[in-house]
Amino acid sequence: MPNRNKSRLSPDTVRKLAIGWMVFVALAGAAVFFILLITLNNRSQRLAAEAELTAVAVVPTLTSVPIEIEPSATLDPAAGPTVTPTPPTTIGLDGDKLELGGQVPGFIANPDVMRSAGMTWVKFQFPWSPDADPAQARQLIETGHSHGFKVLLSMPGQPYPQETIDYASYLEYLEQVAAFQPDAIEIWNEMNLDREWPAGQIDPVAYVENMLAPGYEIIKRVSPQTTVIIGALAPTGFDNGTNAWSDQRYVAGLAAAGAANYADCIGVHHNSGTTAPSARTGHVSDPGDAHYSWYYLPTVEVYYEGMNRQLPICVTEFGYLTPDGFDTPIPQNFAWGNNNTIEEQAAWLAEGVNISQDLGYVHLMIIWNVDFTNWDENDPFAGYAILRPDGTCPACSTLRQAISD
Repeated sequence: MPNRNKSRLSPDTVRKLAIGWMVFVALAGAAVFFILLITLNNRSQRLAAEAELTAVAVVPTLTSVPIEIEPSATLDPAAGPTVTPTPPTTIGLDGDKLELGGQVPGFIANPDVMRSAGMTWVKFQFPWSPDADPAQARQLIETGHSHGFKVLLSMPGQPYPQETIDYASYLEYLEQVAAFQPDAIEIWNEMNLDREWPAGQIDPVAYVENMLAPGYEIIKRVSPQTTVIIGALAPTGFDNGTNAWSDQRYVAGLAAAGAANYADCIGVHHNSGTTAPSARTGHVSDPGDAHYSWYYLPTVEVYYEGMNRQLPICVTEFGYLTPDGFDTPIPQNFAWGNNNTIEEQAAWLAEGVNISQDLGYVHLMIIWNVDFTNWDENDPFAGYAILRPDGTCPACSTLRQAISD
């Protein structure tokens, strides 16, 4: 029979075991407590970090700039943000009436602003280079059409070219882009300056024979309804035959070279005005000779008459610079625009539309610009924008009224 007394624990042993168990439970509880405390602290830090990152991520972008349309604006239902835009049903200019558009910085951030101004066109400047990808042009065209706008592509080269232009490469690229059916193509830009054309090679005959004429034939073969625009020149009286030709002499050279046979209209720029578009004198920088290049109406007349009235006008840049709304001074090179006001910008843009309608031979007018935001010493693009720094668009109502008249 077994001896049961051997399995019994003495009272002293039981007491020691009890104390040991209590110490173990206390230590285990403390460990759990500290583990939970560290976990909760880490979670709080992580949540705080996530909140900080979220705050950074919601900084407003250009697409979220608040828009305030002037109360006097009469908005078309299609201009409302809740209406799905209808892509254009035709390609190119629609007859002889004036059509209005605006230039944007490579993307359409404010289509409602454009519609509220009565715009039906969008202009993208899409510089060519030998390694340029035509698929990017296709994206711009499709973007414009998806917003209900016709698309003008201005296709210059790279600034200050040092080598002779590779005409064959440019024409090949032109053909690839035309296949995507843009509504208009402007062939080059301001080719009367060495900023856009090689110095010492400026020549309207070379432009017509090597670029415009073959480019026109290519575009019309690939997309017959696409409007072909002679690249707008830089309005200037400076002419040394090497670094610049006056645009008046260059236009005469275009006419003599038969450019009218290879275009649907000739491009015109006017973006250095300090007077109403109808003025012929009074520019702050005019030394007294009333040179046409300071004034809108005389400039348009020089181009129309210079081409022997054989081509209509497409104004591919029309804008007025004003420093209103900016905290920093206007760049020194543009000091001539220092006294232009936002009210004058709105009034003069509308007057330019009215004058162009009355002339009858201006078929397209592109406002320079809609919503550029850069303001620096080289080009204060934002000062020309109709969408101002405070989010308002004073010119939207005046433009819409003018194009609707």
